[in-house]
Amino acid sequence: KNDPIRGKTPVHLVFVTSLKMTKYSSVAYTAFLLGALSGNGDAFAGLRPATLARPATVRTPLPTFRRSNILRSTTEEAPASADNQNVAQTEDTSRDKVMTFSYDMSLEEKYEKPTYPGTGNGMSGDAGDYDIIVIGSGMGGLTCGALSAKYGSKVLVLESHIKVGGSAHTFSRMHNGGKYSFEVGPSIFEGLDRPSLNPLRMIFDILEETMPVETYKGLGYWTPSGYWRFPIGDKNGFEDLLMEQAEDGPLAIKEWNALRDRLKTLGGSTTAVALLNLRQDAGFLATTAGSLPFVLTHPDVFLDLPLTFDDLSKTTDEIVTVPFLRNFIDSMCIFCGFPAKGAMTAHILYILERFFEESAAFSVPIGGTSQLGETLQRGLEKFGGKLQMNAHVEEILVGDGRAVGVRLKNGNVVRAKKAVVSNATPFDTVKMMPAKEGERKQLTKWRDEMGTLPRHGAISHLFLGIDAKDLDLSHIQDPAQLVVQDWNKSMQDSQNLCSFFIPSLLDKSVCPEGKHCIHVYSSGGEPYEPWEKLKPGTEEYEAYKKERVEVLFRAVERCIPDVRERLEFSIIGSPLAHEAFLRRDRGTYGMAWAAGSSAPQAGLLGNFLPFPFPNMKTPVDGLLRCGDSCFPGIGTPSAAASGAIAANTMTHVDNHLQMLEEASKKDPLYKFLDPGFLGQVYKPLVQGSTPSAELRVDRFQKGSGEVPV
Repeated sequence: KNDPIRGKTPVHLVFVTSLKMTKYSSVAYTAFLLGALSGNGDAFAGLRPATLARPATVRTPLPTFRRSNILRSTTEEAPASADNQNVAQTEDTSRDKVMTFSYDMSLEEKYEKPTYPGTGNGMSGDAGDYDIIVIGSGMGGLTCGALSAKYGSKVLVLESHIKVGGSAHTFSRMHNGGKYSFEVGPSIFEGLDRPSLNPLRMIFDILEETMPVETYKGLGYWTPSGYWRFPIGDKNGFEDLLMEQAEDGPLAIKEWNALRDRLKTLGGSTTAVALLNLRQDAGFLATTAGSLPFVLTHPDVFLDLPLTFDDLSKTTDEIVTVPFLRNFIDSMCIFCGFPAKGAMTAHILYILERFFEESAAFSVPIGGTSQLGETLQRGLEKFGGKLQMNAHVEEILVGDGRAVGVRLKNGNVVRAKKAVVSNATPFDTVKMMPAKEGERKQLTKWRDEMGTLPRHGAISHLFLGIDAKDLDLSHIQDPAQLVVQDWNKSMQDSQNLCSFFIPSLLDKSVCPEGKHCIHVYSSGGEPYEPWEKLKPGTEEYEAYKKERVEVLFRAVERCIPDVRERLEFSIIGSPLAHEAFLRRDRGTYGMAWAAGSSAPQAGLLGNFLPFPFPNMKTPVDGLLRCGDSCFPGIGTPSAAASGAIAANTMTHVDNHLQMLEEASKKDPLYKFLDPGFLGQVYKPLVQGSTPSAELRVDRFQKGSGEVPV
């Protein structure tokens, strides 16, 4: 546990979407059990996604990422051999290469960050006293706040921006008297139209909040060989696609079914235990006890335990040889940042199981992606929680080794009785924790390791308002379209892979009648260094923006050849703007840790299984984290699930069990959430340890025997 950081594997970067809805299994239960028996209480360390197409050749070992080779920021003079490697690696993005970006957050930044109107000045926020303070109103922060409020805590969520939702917020532009609305992040959602295994939908139902959506049944692909469409919810339709597009159709079908058979037990475990059952203390033995029958009737799940957390490519390389099928698998997994080479096998389980059920469908939130955050906000406020916007947290306050509150940018201090939860990225979290003289070495080590974690690159955006008069889009059936320039190049390459989304095909409220709004975005592989030297508004900056998004324009022209002639207006969002509007250091898509090795600060469980996530808990008592850098990873549903796990961890196990019982009655699909009799058997054994000692305050001081909320 005290060893230097072990082999870190660079991973593929991708565009902002949210197909990551993995529901994790009795395998997770077993992993938690290992953690508990080891005396850790660190219940988990993530299951990540993956995949990227490449020829069916002998698998090349992943390059290791050692601490001594961490790339330096351009804010420090680095040796010539290492200088600017973040940029250099993007100049040759062949299929077999992977990229990761790294910076040292302890260094002073050389270039001043630009400010943008419409992002707020962060000077709001009142002083006060709360049980729990949540920093950030992304999916993780809002979920944590809303469920904590439902559990009975006095909660304050602080948002630096003037809009709620984190990466899932929406902005509007007025043009010729008409209003156009654009999402700035995720655009692809599955399972929001009805009760499903998507944890975000489960949370909506638990909070008894609804969000209207329209649905569609496919994902368009524009590739070097032309256009084709993946039909979700149609197993026969997918096999027809393989027969039509694959180099060897019958073999592709055979290999696809073989892959599903190989992972059948793990896939079946997705209805044995949910992410919402999880918590990071001994109480998980009660809340996940309902999965025991599945474990007992499927003993082979134990043999597959290492596979669940391991590199997906180890399995696909053994089974899948047809290039088209490999490309498809990679394109599905890369939504969460990883190709098969570096992805957790667990990511594909949801896709293998859910995406081929007849009821499966993608969803467009009516009114824009911001509806995700606004729905969670309603749940937060319904149970007495409070959200303060434009309230930037300057510092997390620590006293006697415990997080006791935060200091806002305006100087006000807000006190936290039980806990502070950071929904910011690890890179932004360490900014709020400046080094103090005499601090514990464990905290210093944590800050150093979290601040130098490998990450995905930045993202470029193109927002288009177009005239739809006489525009025939009958050749596409879906708002979401994926564009790959060259299968032989990395999907991480921001000049090779992009996606565009036309929500106005289904949601007429986002733009005037007779118009369309289109959001185009690159993969998360845009290097930050060329941008940080530029000043917005200068000729050099404007010219570079146009140069870098030209590939995004050309991508849309594959579908709408005369799109430039139809323009009402266009807006280019650079990585600098992405950083400012989404509050993510250097515009990063997220933390980048590949499967196959444990991330630093993964906890004791990282010594048993290769968990690629830092612990949700920190060396500071009462300071927790949630969001896409925590288990279970990148993607809107996963980020929300991390917030639920944090909320569960901070409450008495009886509250958690009551919530699960209540949720199980909301729909027959949710019945498995309730651990039932087995949960009650374990409860007396663990309730004295819930929440864990550092989170017990007031009514939880004594632990055992305390009456829950």
